[in-house]
Amino acid sequence: MSQDKTIEPRHVAGSKLAVLRAHPIFSDLDAEAFEQLGRYVKPATFKRGATIFSKGDPGNSLIAVISGTVKISVSSPDGRSAILNLIGPGEIVGEVAVLDGQARTADATANSNCEIFVIDRREFLPFVRCQPALAMKFIELLCTRLRWTSDQVEQVILQDLPGRLASALIRLTERHKAAKDSRTIAVTQQEISEMVGMSRESINKQLRAWAMRNWVRLEHGAIVVLDLEPLQEIAGTAPQDD
Repeated sequence: MSQDKTIEPRHVAGSKLAVLRAHPIFSDLDAEAFEQLGRYVKPATFKRGATIFSKGDPGNSLIAVISGTVKISVSSPDGRSAILNLIGPGEIVGEVAVLDGQARTADATANSNCEIFVIDRREFLPFVRCQPALAMKFIELLCTRLRWTSDQVEQVILQDLPGRLASALIRLTERHKAAKDSRTIAVTQQEISEMVGMSRESINKQLRAWAMRNWVRLEHGAIVVLDLEPLQEIAGTAPQDD
């Protein structure tokens, strides 16, 4: 992990553990099991831009985001980068490498100042083996990740720019559970461009066109979705009438 971080004392505030408790994977653990899990947690904080782990690093820990956003990305030798996911509070990352013991498959960077929990693989795997229901939930999580990746690949290959951009905005509003009347996505246009594989200039032009139709509103470091229905139609995900 990056040295640009702060490791907190082993004691973890109950309010922070509650964020972990709310995750669907851990929500059904009985009190004793969750208390045991809490003893394995090591809190850490990262400044914006700090590397949490890099592609190829040993997959020796599970990461849970408590506050802030973690960017999962890959880059090419010529400096191009692609954002695979943005992980927000209450979500976990690094589960693939933790479970199979192989190297990290992408970079994880603090997209803002972040608080995270780190759970060592040497403690976490024996815990999972004693919790069969927890193991099944991890299988479900991996299936969800696979479907997410499949959808991303399909959109990049088959959809045009408006379709890719609309799909990305819809996906982000759903994943971060934005309120129905305030779909604010904390993402920059550069980050969106790296998610959909198009230039920032093209993204900006399309977003401004949609802003003129009052479908979205552009803010500094954020995009507010004002009207989801036309974006769903462009993305091909609009609900079908019976």
